[in-house]
Amino acid sequence: MRNAEIERKTAETNISLELELDGTGKSEINSGVGFLDHMLTLFAKHSRFDLRLSCEGDTCVDDHHSVEDIGIALGAAFKKAIGGKAGIRRYGSIILPMDETLILCAVDISGRGELRFNVPIPAAKVGTFDTELCEEFFKAFSRTAELTLHLRELDGSNSHHIIEAAFKAFARALGEAAEVDPRLMGEVPSTKGVL
Repeated sequence: MRNAEIERKTAETNISLELELDGTGKSEINSGVGFLDHMLTLFAKHSRFDLRLSCEGDTCVDDHHSVEDIGIALGAAFKKAIGGKAGIRRYGSIILPMDETLILCAVDISGRGELRFNVPIPAAKVGTFDTELCEEFFKAFSRTAELTLHLRELDGSNSHHIIEAAFKAFARALGEAAEVDPRLMGEVPSTKGVL
């Protein structure tokens, strides 16, 4: 089973997280940040990962610590669950449309944390959510999971749609990259023999 449980407690957040890569897309999310709950629910659905998450954070300050620390915890869970990466596809990509928005996402489970985020979001807030936290989440995840993540907005004008399409595209590309490829017969997909 490719799964992981993470407990992360700091002076700013207390996070409990369970991730199952070979799931069906079920989720129970209580991040303390309503918009992030919505994004992580659709992340689980579109990646086909099962995700349980609870976070108690200092949202009386703002949502930054909760969003970033959840990215760190989810990235750590993914890294643990994917293990030695034997037999995985390694790469995943999609160009995902959502109404007027079009997002390109490409993932390489490379062992090297890198984010290239070119997703202009017109509004500073969606509801009470600071839209700049979208990049902070993906930065925290990609660094901690040690994968290369490219997100690029090809078209879009509605901030909600742009962020939602980015999370859906990320979920689809990551789910594809994490899939076990039967043709590899357990080999690590690298000429170096390790990722």
